[in-house]
Amino acid sequence: MTQPEVEGKTLLLVEVYPSGQRPHWLKNEGSETGVYVRLGSTNRQADRELITELRRSVEGLAFDEMPMPGLSVDDLDLKAAQALFGSRRQLDEKALVTLKLLRQEQGQLVPSKGAILLFGQQRTFHFPDAWVQCGRFIGKDKADIFDHIDIDEPLPQAVESIMLFLKKHAMRGADFSELRRKDVWSIPLSILREVVINAIIHADYSQRGAPIRVAFFDDRIEVENPGILLPGMTIEDMKQGVSKIRNPVITRVFRELNLVEQWGSGVRRIFKEAEKLGLPELQIMEIGMRMRFVVPLQQALAVQGTLDNEQVSEQVSEQVSEQVNAILLACRRGDKSKQELLEAAGLANAYLNYKRHIAPLLEKGLIEMTQPDKPQSRLQKYRLTGLGRSLLNPSETSGANHE
Repeated sequence: MTQPEVEGKTLLLVEVYPSGQRPHWLKNEGSETGVYVRLGSTNRQADRELITELRRSVEGLAFDEMPMPGLSVDDLDLKAAQALFGSRRQLDEKALVTLKLLRQEQGQLVPSKGAILLFGQQRTFHFPDAWVQCGRFIGKDKADIFDHIDIDEPLPQAVESIMLFLKKHAMRGADFSELRRKDVWSIPLSILREVVINAIIHADYSQRGAPIRVAFFDDRIEVENPGILLPGMTIEDMKQGVSKIRNPVITRVFRELNLVEQWGSGVRRIFKEAEKLGLPELQIMEIGMRMRFVVPLQQALAVQGTLDNEQVSEQVSEQVSEQVNAILLACRRGDKSKQELLEAAGLANAYLNYKRHIAPLLEKGLIEMTQPDKPQSRLQKYRLTGLGRSLLNPSETSGANHE
């Protein structure tokens, strides 16, 4: 406690250090219902999940570091994980332990919660709310929805699927001021990508009934994730680059996959980029037990009529995702089974992934079945069509002549 003097007046400054016995509660309400947290200028009663997180923070534990007894390494899709890591790291047992994807529990190595969230074979069974809900709304509120998609892919792959949805509803122009054509989008893609990644790695996956939500309005895009700021953090701290990591396992994997450049730099970089682009002020707010990031658009983008399937198909085809590119390249190297194609794209061998990533390529004529008269044959394989070959990068296509 100090007593500085300012302009002839004595001030009493009291610094209160964080208690090691958190969370505290009102005695007459009890430990389960008497815990309150400060949200902006109001006090909010903490729910069970938040109370548990406060207790973990005192003990230095993170939700995604906790082991999942009863599961084993076989519950992880290591082929899909290795496909994402590529040559960056060989995911042997030592690496899995180093990344805390495996933890010691009663003398056995078991997956951590973060490992299941990232690469679980049955991820949504164990965490049914760990998915992303995307919607394009008509106007500036949620009264009328124009298009929506639910994304339940592994978290690293969800980033690209979210960005593809946003591109689908954006306008694209071209800048020919340099030697090569440069695409110019009506939405700030680099900012939105950072915001999406920030939401995924900082979400509180212990909350129930609370997926990550991405809402595209005429004048703004909102990205919302479950979980308020960790104790001791403020929104102003975030803007200054201060960061507390809620999910260290998920964050480290994202960093090793080059999805996160430097811990704590994302939000600061977002605001600098927005200032550079001359965007209206971005907003970060705590609403209920969720964080919302609002990215205003430089110009309003109204929904016109209905989705033009041909136009959307053409746009998506030109924006060949890494996963689609991986599938096409795999087919170019020879006939491949469904499992081989999904593994090449770093995806689990599941029907949902087939429906989302292989079936559309068949419909667009980019790949074809080797046995079209027996679509359910266990010997069924897929091969590249002429149209599919034309979509590959020219340098990749020329390389095919030397295989």
